[in-house]
Amino acid sequence: MPRFAFKVEYDGAPFSGWQRQKDQPSVQGAIEAALARLEPGPHSIAAAGRTDAGVHARGQVAHADLAKDWDPFRLQEALNHHLKPAPVAIVDAARVAEDWHARFSAGERRYLFRVLNRRARAVLEAGHVWQVPRPLDVEAMRAAAEALIGKHDFTTFRSTMCQAQSPVKTLDALEIEAAETEAGREIRFRLRARSFLHNQVRSFVGTLERVGAGAWAPEDVARALAARDRAACGPVAPPQGLYLMGVGYEDDPFA
Repeated sequence: MPRFAFKVEYDGAPFSGWQRQKDQPSVQGAIEAALARLEPGPHSIAAAGRTDAGVHARGQVAHADLAKDWDPFRLQEALNHHLKPAPVAIVDAARVAEDWHARFSAGERRYLFRVLNRRARAVLEAGHVWQVPRPLDVEAMRAAAEALIGKHDFTTFRSTMCQAQSPVKTLDALEIEAAETEAGREIRFRLRARSFLHNQVRSFVGTLERVGAGAWAPEDVARALAARDRAACGPVAPPQGLYLMGVGYEDDPFA
C-alpha cells in the first residue's frame, strides 16, 4: 500500500490532544475521518509526537497507508476540503517509502513556547500564549537554562504519567528571546532535541518562569535537575503557549 507523509498545522484548543480518544475530539480523529471520506476505512495514522490537549502545531508530521496511489497535491487538497471546519490543515504531503515512519524515522523535534509578558488581559492572543503579568528577567532565565543543555537524567522535569523507558535525554538547544510585538512583550523559548519526555518542555518553562520572576535563583534549576525528583520541579506551564514547530528527518520528505 502506498505510504504518504503529511505536514500538519492545527490549533489545539478544541481538541483533547493529538491521540484518538473514544469520546473526545482529537486531531488524529479529525484527519482519520477526512481520510475515510476519500477511501473506505478504518484508517490509522501515526505521528511524530502526541501533543497534549491545548497544544498547537505548525509542523507536526504524520503518515498513513492508503489504497490508491494519490498525487500528493491532490491528496492534500482533498483532505483539507474534508477537514473543514476543524482548525486543522495539511500544509504539505509527500509519497514516502513503505518503511518510513513519522515517529521512528525522526531525528529531531523542535518546539516553541510563547509567553505574553504584559498586565493587560490578552484578547487576540488568548488561547495561543501563556500570559504572565509580572516582568520576567530574561538574562536570569538564560543563565538558569544553561544547566539543562546536554545529556541528563530529566526525572525532575517529566510527568509522573510519562511512559518513556528512560528519563535520560539530550537537550540540544534551549534558546530564550524577548521581542516587542504589537501585542506587547513576548518571550519565546525555542527547544530542540531528538525526543522529549512527557511534559518536559512545559516543566522547563514553568520552572524557568520562577527564575524570571525572582522566586528562584538561576542555580536552583541546576539543583532541581540534580535532585532527579519530580517534587523538585517548579510549576508546569499551561499548554496553550506550546507549539510543535517542526520535525527533522535525515531524508526530509518535504524538501
